[in-house]
Amino acid sequence: MSGGSIGPAVGSGFLQASEQADELGPIGQGLDSVLGDAALAASIAGVVRFAAAFVAIWLIGRLLIVPLVGRTFDRRELDTHAQKPLLKITKLGMLFVAVSVAFGFGGYGNFLVSMAGIAAAGALALGLALQNVISNFVAGVFIFTDRPFKIGDWIEWDGGEYAGTVEDISLRVTRVRTFDNELLTVPNSALTEDTIKNPVDADKLRMKFVFGIGYDDDIQQATDIIIDEAERHPDIMNEPGPSVRLTELNDSDVGLQSRFWIATPSRSDFVRIKGEYVTDVKRRFDEEGIDIPYPVHTLEGGLALEGSSTVAQPAE
Repeated sequence: MSGGSIGPAVGSGFLQASEQADELGPIGQGLDSVLGDAALAASIAGVVRFAAAFVAIWLIGRLLIVPLVGRTFDRRELDTHAQKPLLKITKLGMLFVAVSVAFGFGGYGNFLVSMAGIAAAGALALGLALQNVISNFVAGVFIFTDRPFKIGDWIEWDGGEYAGTVEDISLRVTRVRTFDNELLTVPNSALTEDTIKNPVDADKLRMKFVFGIGYDDDIQQATDIIIDEAERHPDIMNEPGPSVRLTELNDSDVGLQSRFWIATPSRSDFVRIKGEYVTDVKRRFDEEGIDIPYPVHTLEGGLALEGSSTVAQPAE
């Protein structure tokens, strides 16, 4: 009777010991045999599994994923300056994945649950404390991937109120040197939410200038001079060739708009070529007797002097 009751108890104890050994795993069983404490062995085994999984995932990322991302950037011909912050983001992503996977292997919770919990907590904290920073950060990523401009480009934004040459692009701000040698530190979100004008993105640039001539001057003669001086200038392209259109009939002049192309659309060449061309046309106008009139205002009316019946005649 007593022997029958002892048998099931021994079997139950053996079963519990077996289940506990399975839960400990090979590492936990080895530590348990040395330490003689199953709880302590389980804790240390979890730490070892966490560390092993973290190191394995991190090494895979550094040796395989990061070089693969770098080669992808090279194929897209991203600037070296632009690749550095994007590679940092990749490494941070690998760190996040390594920690999440290690949580699962360490027995600290389900892998997906761990990842979701970390992501939710991080997103909440960053979203509340760093809204503007995150906005500029995301805008910086878009600038690196979309490449609306690069370092050295001359850009304009905010309706042309701001203009300059890009000196540096980071994940939060872009630094632009104005043509008055002032340094502007512009939040990236200001450049992605506004229309950016990049005149130097292509290998050529069309320029326009309106020459005003008098109503009594010969339009065809003035047109021939404007085109001739454009063809004479060594830095103005012959193909596409220059053209002239009558675009304005103002109060005191007729506006002839000259359109021409230059092959070196940098800010310095833009200003120099335009200035030289306009000067040459003005000189030819003077030689040919073509007038560039200035606005004339006519005043009409009379002026009565107190105590006198004389009224002044209208004057111009």
